[in-house]
Amino acid sequence: MIGMVLALAVIWLSFDWLSGGAFLTPRNLWNLSVQTASVAVMACGMVLVIVTRNIDLSVGSMLGFVGMVVGLVQARLLPELIGFEHPATWLISVAVAVALGGAVGLFQGALIAYLAIPSFIVTLGGLLIWRGCAWWVTQGQTIAPMDSRFKPLGGGIEGAIGTSASWAIGLVICALILIGIAFARRQRRRFGFSLRPLWAECAIAVISCGAVLGAVLIANSFALPAAIARRLVEAKGQAWPEGGLTIGHGLAVPVLLALTVGVAMSFLTKRLRFGRYVFAIGGNPEAAQLSGVNTRKVLMLVFGLMGALVGISACISTARLDAATNSAGTLDELYVIAAAVIGGTSLAGGIGSVTGAMLGALVMQSLQSGMVLIGLDTPLQNIVVGLVLVVAVWLDGIYRRRLG
Repeated sequence: MIGMVLALAVIWLSFDWLSGGAFLTPRNLWNLSVQTASVAVMACGMVLVIVTRNIDLSVGSMLGFVGMVVGLVQARLLPELIGFEHPATWLISVAVAVALGGAVGLFQGALIAYLAIPSFIVTLGGLLIWRGCAWWVTQGQTIAPMDSRFKPLGGGIEGAIGTSASWAIGLVICALILIGIAFARRQRRRFGFSLRPLWAECAIAVISCGAVLGAVLIANSFALPAAIARRLVEAKGQAWPEGGLTIGHGLAVPVLLALTVGVAMSFLTKRLRFGRYVFAIGGNPEAAQLSGVNTRKVLMLVFGLMGALVGISACISTARLDAATNSAGTLDELYVIAAAVIGGTSLAGGIGSVTGAMLGALVMQSLQSGMVLIGLDTPLQNIVVGLVLVVAVWLDGIYRRRLG
């Protein structure tokens, strides 16, 4: 985790220097956080897949397929049933995306768990099948625009919660961090486990809360365009000041959604029986089965959960583009797998971290954003991402050999 944070700092400082100070600006960092959200959500699920010694190569194509279905539901199906811009349209769309993604994931998981087909083969086939289905849904036509209540899921001006709400959420997160640290220390003392020095606990609390409040400060520093800010002020019946007014975006909705998914997945892996079963299967499948764990059912549910998270990411991606396109999610499987591996998830199974995967997603997106900012061509960007993935797996192998 420390290594990832240091690597992220080096990447940010390097790209800021190469871009002449354009990288570490509120605007670019806000956009970076929004762009990371979709991959981060899927990376949370990929951690569990890889921990069980499997892989899912179909997540990018599945995102494209689910996104096209969501666009079809919003633009053609629901308007005929309940009319355009109905308040329930976005809720139905999200429900359809999660249900469809979960169903596809469960189907692939059943093939892997009950028919004993290797996950590499099943999901490689899925990569081709779901991309073809994405085209087949509308014969390759792009569907736009999306429902106005759905678009905030993708960020943008509509998807920012404002400065006051952002500070409130930041303070709540800091309070939860302090409560979590205190509770964990109390539990370790209760069961006789070793405790960190008090100064170390305080340092972790200060650094964590500082990172949260710093992120809120950056989000609030990214100001709305003057014309839009003026329209918002006048819509409230207030007079626009002669000298103008600066109104910050605040935190983006997709970022908050990704953080919520990350917290929920961390709780699942660390506090629930299902999470313990997943890591037990990854550590030693035979021992887990002999211990009474229904390994086939757990494996199928892992892929179902991965599919449901792909559905959430499809909503974020479709809302951000304000359109459902056939090419959505292209190469996302590479970024999701790379994010999980860079975040400390071992391809040998049994080891993984949801928090690490989300940081890994931020590292991968930082590389892509930085390379775009300094003008590198797309082929060279793909080369760099591929090299990063290979190096990450190599370092994982070295780490495991040292532990062994």
